[in-house]
Amino acid sequence: MTKNSSAPDAIAFCVRCGNCMITRMVGDRPRRACPECGYVHFTDPKVGVGVLVVEAGKILLVQRKMEPERGKWSIPAGFLDQGEDPQETAVREAFEETGLNVTIEQLIDVYHNPPAQGGASIFILYRARQIGGALQAGDDADAAGFFAPNALPELAFESTQAALKLLAKHQ
Repeated sequence: MTKNSSAPDAIAFCVRCGNCMITRMVGDRPRRACPECGYVHFTDPKVGVGVLVVEAGKILLVQRKMEPERGKWSIPAGFLDQGEDPQETAVREAFEETGLNVTIEQLIDVYHNPPAQGGASIFILYRARQIGGALQAGDDADAAGFFAPNALPELAFESTQAALKLLAKHQ
């Protein structure tokens, strides 16, 4: 099976009983399942959250230090872990990557990134406003800055591109 399959071969042993997993149909998809205890492995999408901060008509972006899309620019964002509040995670990620304290103002949209891009397959984007801090790249960002919509660097991820197109329509 492929890397993005509903039945990844890498799931070789049952997490409950340690038996060898098999692939069988569960519902409408092939899934890795344990023939001994009945456990079924479901592949869950990776969820990312981010903030769109606009000041004086310029958009806050960070240059990615890591793959996927290393060297390209995106909105400040990160992965959501199980049990985390998406808004709190977005605020934390903005601070870690830019040094800026932000407050969430509203939900902009929820995006689907194709699996081939890597990163989050589901991306939740919030509009946020800076309330403090000092701009400096941190965590997994090589650089951070504000860019005019007509002078954007090379962008990462379809969700970043779609969000900036949406922003351009409403300005």
